[in-house]
Amino acid sequence: MLRRTLNRLLGGDERRVDSRTIYVGHRSSSTNEAFIPPKFCDNRIVSSKYTVWNFLPKNLFEQFRRIANFYFLIIFLVQVIVDTPTSPVTSGLPLFFVITVTAIKQGYEDWLRHKADNEVNKYPVTVLEDGRRIRKESEKIKVGDVVEVEEDETFPCDLILLQSSRDDDTCFVTTASLDGESNHKTHYTVPDTEKDLESLSATIECEQPQPDLYKFVGRMHIYRTNQDSPVRSLGPENLLLKGATLKNTQKISGVAVYTGMETKMALNYQGKSQKRSAVEKSINAFLLVYLCILVSKALVCTTLKYVWQGKPGQDEPWYNEKTQREKDTNLYVKMFTDFLSFMVLFNFIIPVSMYVTVEMQKFLGSFFITWDKDFFDPEIKEGALVNTSDLNEELGQVEYVFTDKTGTLTQNNMEFIECCIDGFQYKYRDASTELDGFCVTDGPVSKLQQKAGREREELFLRALCLCHTVQVKESTDQGQGQEDGLIDQVDGLGVDGDVHHPPLPEQKGFIASSPDEVALVKGAMRYGFTFIGLESKTMKILNRNNDVEKYELLHVLNFDPVRRRMSVIVRSKSGDTLLFCKGADSSIFPRVKQEEVERIRMHVERNATEGYRTLCVAYKYLNAEEYAQADAGLREARLALQDREEKLMAVYNQVETGMSLIGATAVEDRLQEEAAETMEALQGAGMNVWVLTGDKMETAKSTCYACRLFQRSTELLELTVRTLEEGGRRREERLHELLLEYHKKAVQDAPPVKAGVTRSWSSANQDYGFIIDGATLSMVLSSSAESNSSRYKNLFLQICQNCTAVLCCRMAPLQKAQIVKMVKNSKGSPITLSIGDGANDVSMILEAHVGIGIKGKEGRQAVRNSDYAIPKLKHLKKLLLAHGHLYYVRIAHLVQYFFYKNLCFILPQFLYQFFCGYSQQPLYDAAYLTMYNICFTSMPILAYSLLEQHMCIEVLLDNATLYREIAKNAMLRWGPFLYWTLLGVFHGLLFFFGVRFLFSNPALQDNGQVFGNWSYGTIVFTVLVFTVTLKLALDTRHWTWINHFVIWGSLAFYVFFSFFWGGIIWPFLRQQRLYFVFANMLSSVSAWLVIILLILLSLLPEILLVVFRKPRGPNARQKKPGHSSAGSAQSPRSSARPLLMRTFSDESNTVI
Repeated sequence: MLRRTLNRLLGGDERRVDSRTIYVGHRSSSTNEAFIPPKFCDNRIVSSKYTVWNFLPKNLFEQFRRIANFYFLIIFLVQVIVDTPTSPVTSGLPLFFVITVTAIKQGYEDWLRHKADNEVNKYPVTVLEDGRRIRKESEKIKVGDVVEVEEDETFPCDLILLQSSRDDDTCFVTTASLDGESNHKTHYTVPDTEKDLESLSATIECEQPQPDLYKFVGRMHIYRTNQDSPVRSLGPENLLLKGATLKNTQKISGVAVYTGMETKMALNYQGKSQKRSAVEKSINAFLLVYLCILVSKALVCTTLKYVWQGKPGQDEPWYNEKTQREKDTNLYVKMFTDFLSFMVLFNFIIPVSMYVTVEMQKFLGSFFITWDKDFFDPEIKEGALVNTSDLNEELGQVEYVFTDKTGTLTQNNMEFIECCIDGFQYKYRDASTELDGFCVTDGPVSKLQQKAGREREELFLRALCLCHTVQVKESTDQGQGQEDGLIDQVDGLGVDGDVHHPPLPEQKGFIASSPDEVALVKGAMRYGFTFIGLESKTMKILNRNNDVEKYELLHVLNFDPVRRRMSVIVRSKSGDTLLFCKGADSSIFPRVKQEEVERIRMHVERNATEGYRTLCVAYKYLNAEEYAQADAGLREARLALQDREEKLMAVYNQVETGMSLIGATAVEDRLQEEAAETMEALQGAGMNVWVLTGDKMETAKSTCYACRLFQRSTELLELTVRTLEEGGRRREERLHELLLEYHKKAVQDAPPVKAGVTRSWSSANQDYGFIIDGATLSMVLSSSAESNSSRYKNLFLQICQNCTAVLCCRMAPLQKAQIVKMVKNSKGSPITLSIGDGANDVSMILEAHVGIGIKGKEGRQAVRNSDYAIPKLKHLKKLLLAHGHLYYVRIAHLVQYFFYKNLCFILPQFLYQFFCGYSQQPLYDAAYLTMYNICFTSMPILAYSLLEQHMCIEVLLDNATLYREIAKNAMLRWGPFLYWTLLGVFHGLLFFFGVRFLFSNPALQDNGQVFGNWSYGTIVFTVLVFTVTLKLALDTRHWTWINHFVIWGSLAFYVFFSFFWGGIIWPFLRQQRLYFVFANMLSSVSAWLVIILLILLSLLPEILLVVFRKPRGPNARQKKPGHSSAGSAQSPRSSARPLLMRTFSDESNTVI
C-alpha cells in the first residue's frame, strides 16, 4: 500500500506495484534449489536520440513534420511531375540546403551525447566475484553484483552499503550532482553483515525503482547455517545513489539494487525533447494564412481561365491550335493540372528562403552571446556558451524565471559573522565599534569577560563545538581543496602560543551535513575553542587554555524540517549529562524560559533583517533519572520498524523541553555577485521569479530576503508540512482549507492589477510571497481524487500568479520539472526559463522553454544539458534584457518583412493573369524569379537581423520596463501581421497599376518602338527591388558599414546583373527573353520617371511616419549625453575579427 501511494505521489506508473528480490552476489539462499537469477536491465545509460541506423529516416521524418519543409517537398514533386511555368531547381535547391544543414547540426549534437554516454558506460569499476576483485566496464554491472568503490569515485549504480573501511561502519558521500547539496551526508552499513562478503548469503527485498531521491523502503534477509535468519530494515540511509561521490572513506562495498535507466538519477532525468520557439509557431500560423491566399489565388485564376475559355473563339484561337493529345485529355485532369501550375507560379509567396535566412540568423546571431566580453569571467577564464541557437529570440519573451538557490543565487560559502551571548553582541572584526547601541569588541573571548561572564561564554562556545555532526578530515589527501568551503583549510584559529597536543585542525578540513555547521565550528575557533574530532564516541575540544576536554557522545537527535532543530546529549569527565540544542528561533523560543527570550530576540530579528541565517543555542542539565528515561525511549524508537519517525519525534520533543537559552549565531551564505540587482531587474521587466531548491525552508527564505525577492512588507503565505500539521486535522482537509484561505487573500480580495505590471511596483497594495515544500506539492499535484487534484492545482497556480515571488523548498529534481511543466501548460502558455548549476537542475532546465546552466562548482551536467550557459547569475540580466530583447525585435522584423516582400513580389504576377488570358504567363523572367529571394533581397535583411539595435544596450539595461513592450509575442501578433500584409497589398497594387498607367502610351522609346511584356515585368521588378530594399533602409536605426555595403551593394548588384544577363547571348539558354531588355528600358526617360515616382509614392507614408512620430520611452531614440555620436571614431577594440561583435557590444549610433 505504501509503495502504491508513493508511486502515485511521485508519478510512478501503476506497473511498479510489486517488489523486487535481489540475491547478494548472485548466490541462492537455499542450497537445495536451482538458482535462476531474475532479469533486470543492464547498467547502460542512454541519453542520445539517434543511432547510425535510424538517423536518416528519423531525422528526415522529424524535419518533414515541419509544415514548410513538407510543403516545399510537395511543390518540388509537382514541378518534377507536371509541366509547370518554372523549373524544379527553383524550389528543390533551397529545400535540399535547409534539410542538409539542419541534419548536420542535429547529427553533431547527438554525436556529442553519444560521446558523453560512452564516458559513463565505459568507466572501469571493481566487482567482487568468487572472492576475486575483477575490473569491469560500468555498463556490465548487473543487479546483485557486489561493487567496490574507492574514495572520490562516483557510485556507478544504486548500491546498498554492506561494508565500509571506517571503524564506525559509516561512509560519507556528496550528492551535489543529484540534489545540489555539496555538503557531506552520512550513510550506514547494514548491521550484522559478515566482514567477509564472500561468505555472505542474503537476499534483499525492496520496492521497484521510483524517482524520489529521499525515500527507499526495503529489508534484508541474512541466512546463516544452523541459526535464525535476522531481518534488517533498509532505509535511505543505507542506499548509495548513482551520481553521488564517496568522501573521507577509503573504500566501501555495496550490492547493486538499481542499474542503468532504473537508477534514481536516470529516473530524474527528463528526456531531451525538441524545443520550438514561439516565433516558429507564429511563422507556421502566418504560413497557413499565406497558403490560404495562395490556394485562393490559384482557384480564382483556374476558375476564371475556364470561364474565359468558355467564350466562343477564346478556347482555341486560330494562332494556337490544340494538339490531338490536348484534345483527348480529360477536362477535370486539365483543370487540376492548371490549378497545380498556378500554385507553382504563385508559389513564391511562400518564402522558402526565409527558413534558410532564419537558420543563418539564429546560428550567426548566437556568436554575439559567445563574443560578448561582458560575459567573460576572469576566475574560470571562460565566457558564455551557446548549445542551442534555435531559441535566441525566446530570451526576449520570458515571463517566468525558475531559479535554483544553492550555487545559483548563493555561492554556497558560509561565513560566521557574529554571535550573541546573554544579550551581548560579539562581532569578529578588526577594531572595536559601536553598532545598534551594543558595545562590539573583536578578538578572543578573554577580552569580553566583563560582558556576558566567562562561564556563560565558555558554555556557549562548548555548545558550538559539541552540538553538530561535523567530522574532521586529516590532511593526508592533498587534493582536498574543495571549492565549496566544506573541506577547506581552516584559517584564523585565534589560538595563542605553541600547542603540543594531537594534530589540530590547522592541517585538517571539516566535513558536515550542512555548510553552516562548519561555519559555526570555525566561529568557535576564532574565539579560542577548537573542535579536535570524534574518536569512538568521544568528542574532543581544545579550550582557550590549550587544555583538551573530552565528552562522551551519548545520543544525536538529528535535524529535521518539522522540528527545525538538532540536539546532542553528552557526558563530561565530571559525570554531568548535558543536552545542547541549536535550531531556528521559532522552534527554540517556546522550549526555553521566557524571561531569557527577550534579550536574544532583538539580535535575532536584526540579523534576520540583514539576511543572515540565524540559529539559537540552548542547553539543559539532565539528571540520572531523566537521562535513563530518554535513553530507553530513544533506543526503543530506533528499533521500531513501523512509524519509526513518529516515535522518535515524540521522544525528541519530550527531551527538548525546559531548556535554558544561552545565545544566538549569525551566519552569512554569501549571495552571488549582483544577485539582488539581477532579481530586481527581472521583476522590473515583468517576469515572475520562482526559487526551486532542495534546501531547507529557513535557509531559502533568508536567501529570498537577501535577493529582495521578499521585502520586509511582504506577507508570506506558507503551505508546508508544518502549517498542515498545525490544525490537528487530516492533512488533506487542512490543505484544502489553507488553499481557499490564501486564494481569498491573494486573488479574490486583491485589487485588479494592470496587465504587465507586477504588484511589487505598486506600494499601495499588499505584496504576497508564497512558500511550499516538496511533500505538500506532491499532495497538490496528486490528490487522491482526480477532481480535487485539478482544483488544487488551479487554486495553487492562481495564488502563485498573484504573488511577487514563489519559493519551493525541499524539492526533488523531478518535482522541479513538474512545477515548470505545470506553469508552462497553464492558461496563456507563458514562456518559461530555468536556471541552475547542478545535475539536480537538469530536469527543470530541459522542461522549460529556455534552459540556462551556470558554470558553477557542481560539475557541468547543467551546462551540458542547457540551451545557454553563463559563468555567473549576474550575466542573466544582460542576456535577457539586452540580447533577448534585440534578438526578438530583429527576428520579428525579419519574419514580417519576408512575408511583406514576397506579397509585393507575387501580387503583380497574380494581377497580370487578368491581362494575359490566365495563360500562366510569368510576369518576371525565370532568373528574376529564382534570384529575388536568394540574391537581390536576402543580404540586407540578414544584416539587419544580425546588427540592428533599435535602442542602445545601455538604455535597455537601465530601463527594465522596456522588456514588457515586446512581451507576449507583441511584434508577431495578428495586428502587426495585418499591417505588413496591407502594406504589401498596397505596394503590389501600386507597382502593377503604376506601370500599367505608363503603358497606356506604349510608344515609350525615342524611335517610336513599343515596349513588350518582358519590359513591363522588368520595370515592375526594378521598382519592387528598390522599394523593398529602401523600406528596410528606412527601418534601420543602427547603421554600420556592413548595412551600407549590403543595402547599396544589393541594389548595385541587381543593376549589374540585369545588364550582364541581358547583354550577352548565353549558349545554354533555349530562349533568351531578356536580351537587351534592361538596357533598352533605361534608354526611355518615361521609364526612369515612372520608376523614381513609384518608389517615392510607395515609401512616402513610411517617410511621413518616421518624420512625425515622436520618440517613445526614456532616451529611447537617442544617445546618452557625453557618449560618442554618429561621426565619432570607433572604440579602440574595433580591430580585426570582432567587427560583428563590435556592432553589438559598443555604443550604437542611433539614427532616426
